[in-house]
Amino acid sequence: MLSVFCSPSRYVQGRNATESLASELLRLGHAGHALIIASKSTRKQLEQIWRETFTVAAIPLDILDFGGECSSVEIARCKAEALRVGAVIIIGAGGGKVLDTARAVASEMDRPVACCPGTASSDAPCSASSVVYSPDGIFQEYLFHKRNPDLVLVDTRVIASAPVRFLISGMGDALATRFEAEAVRQACKPNGVGGVSTLVAAAIADLCYQTLIKDGVAAVAAAEAGAITPAFERIVEANTLLSGLGFESGGLAVAHAVHNGLTVAEETHDRLHGEKVAFGTLVQLVLEGRDSALIEEVMGFCHAVGLPMTLAELGLEHLAPERARAIAERAVAAGETAHNEAFVVTAEAVMDALYAADAWSRSLKAEYGG
Repeated sequence: MLSVFCSPSRYVQGRNATESLASELLRLGHAGHALIIASKSTRKQLEQIWRETFTVAAIPLDILDFGGECSSVEIARCKAEALRVGAVIIIGAGGGKVLDTARAVASEMDRPVACCPGTASSDAPCSASSVVYSPDGIFQEYLFHKRNPDLVLVDTRVIASAPVRFLISGMGDALATRFEAEAVRQACKPNGVGGVSTLVAAAIADLCYQTLIKDGVAAVAAAEAGAITPAFERIVEANTLLSGLGFESGGLAVAHAVHNGLTVAEETHDRLHGEKVAFGTLVQLVLEGRDSALIEEVMGFCHAVGLPMTLAELGLEHLAPERARAIAERAVAAGETAHNEAFVVTAEAVMDALYAADAWSRSLKAEYGG
């Protein structure tokens, strides 16, 4: 295999960055009709700025409300609207599922795409892939697109106004980056774009983890106050850019496979992507037999910032063996990223790691006092 590293063409982050969206599109040579696919909350917050700045830039604009799930049905609906209005650039604005849908639409139409996250809840904005679910929220497949977004624009004023839970969830998604990239590299498996991981991908994945450990607690405190601080800006970058580059050019392993397995349990459907990935990270570390001090460092981080550490926190307090097996079987399905480890991963091993990670976390939480 060849070594492959991928990234968005341009990344822009900062307070009030939305005001620069139209000018950034012009900088990249995209002056044609734009369709913004937006979550309702993001549209309510930003529509006036979009319309004013796109008018000044003479970029025709239509806005479409997102339907709520990145499913094949929603992708088809948004594509039909893009074709109807004659859109030549697709913009996603909102959470990860909005951005996944926008990328899928742009890929099917062979159009440029810009991602404008409304939260820092996952590493989706920078990716060249989309995660597709059934209309009722069960994971179905990954779609791999020909290129990464042309533009990722992150307005930290918008991120700071979102519920703190989303920022914390983004840290859960980012938490897996280092450990999954390490697993893929050690197993000599391909990364998310079909190549060998590069030194820079490994360095970014490690920097992502170190930034979480250094700035996570301070960023949560800032977010609870609705404040934009240097620590907050660094965590937004870690959740979005560092994790986005690190996971795609580094690769995925058990942590995200466990997330996908957890989606078969209806009780987890109200949990955010990164919340389930955080627990999946603990499962991966236990499954790999990592050093106890490292595992407890990761668990301590989860506790400090408010990420789920136990099955109960995911709505699965009394997880029967047959349901645990269903989760584990989905996690090790053919083609799953669980098989990017340097050893054979079985459903039985994942089940054991699920229960062991839960028990260890409960024990530590008792020591922490709750």
